[in-house]
Amino acid sequence: MGYYNCSVPQTILRNLLENSGWITQYTPYQPEVSQGRLESLLNYQTMVCDITGLDMANASLLDEGTAAAEALQLCYRHNKRRKFFVDPRCHPQTIAVVQTRAKYTGVLTELKLPCEMDFSGKDVSGVLFQYPDTEGKVEDFTELVERAHQSGSLACCATDLLALCILRPPGEFGVDIALGSSQRFGVPLGYGGPHAAFFAVRESLVRMMPGRMVGVTRDATGKEVYRLTLQTREQHIRRDKATSNICTAQALLANMAAMFAIYHGSHGLEHIARRVHNATLILSEGLKRAGHQLQHDLFFDTLKIQCGCSVKEVLGRAAQRQINFRLFEDGTLGISLDETVNEKDLDDLLWIFGCESSA
Repeated sequence: MGYYNCSVPQTILRNLLENSGWITQYTPYQPEVSQGRLESLLNYQTMVCDITGLDMANASLLDEGTAAAEALQLCYRHNKRRKFFVDPRCHPQTIAVVQTRAKYTGVLTELKLPCEMDFSGKDVSGVLFQYPDTEGKVEDFTELVERAHQSGSLACCATDLLALCILRPPGEFGVDIALGSSQRFGVPLGYGGPHAAFFAVRESLVRMMPGRMVGVTRDATGKEVYRLTLQTREQHIRRDKATSNICTAQALLANMAAMFAIYHGSHGLEHIARRVHNATLILSEGLKRAGHQLQHDLFFDTLKIQCGCSVKEVLGRAAQRQINFRLFEDGTLGISLDETVNEKDLDDLLWIFGCESSA
């Protein structure tokens, strides 16, 4: 569903999250007194660009759902078309927010699988898909992106930063907008929030991008400094004429994600991603040996399982171990793993499904 437990380095917890010097509702329009936070937010933007393969990112939005809604509005501003395709395999909460925003902005959203999407009428502003999708499947969307571009539509990809540490980044297969949550980069679950969303675009769309952006310039003495860029303060308060009505960000949590990436480095992030994926592979092999069926062959950290026994029995055993599964409408179960999963957790999961030990 897009939310994961994570290990927060103590140095980040103590020196950033619990440090009142970082905690402020102030928007850094006055860069002279905000250089430290602006530099950290620039690091966040750079991290997002490096991982997604896109040209420019903003300094965070509120959450993945509102980021997807902002993508819908950007697509409409770009080509003034009032139809928007959404892959039904996006996270359900993301779909709900997009549909609500579309309802009040005059855009028609249609839930369609990629094979059902028809761009021939050239009346589609854009398409949103999830990579990996809400069921955990990893799919190649190159052909869908090409079809969208041939009709002048934009391609929006809701994605996962940790998965992209080992998967092909969206920028490499032509995506125009990449968005998602940076929560699993060192930000606790917090019972569902708050979490920082990321939003990255191709260079041609930079001036249409919502939210705040940090850039580099020089002061009166020629010294390199940081400031908000490519926008005036007034653009946030002009209501329907503004580029975006997002006048805020999750700056504290974006800074935590940036520091998490700096703390681990690119190789460390890749190691975490591979460890999560390897744990998922171990679980998948155990499930198959016990007679359960996996719905998808390609995955990163999430499995959709058709139980070979009673689902009610499996859920009962899960309750004994205080583990929650996602129950889909078709009766299948969903399991997502994260960096905190250890050997005991895998053994518990395998026991719940009547499997042998992970050893």
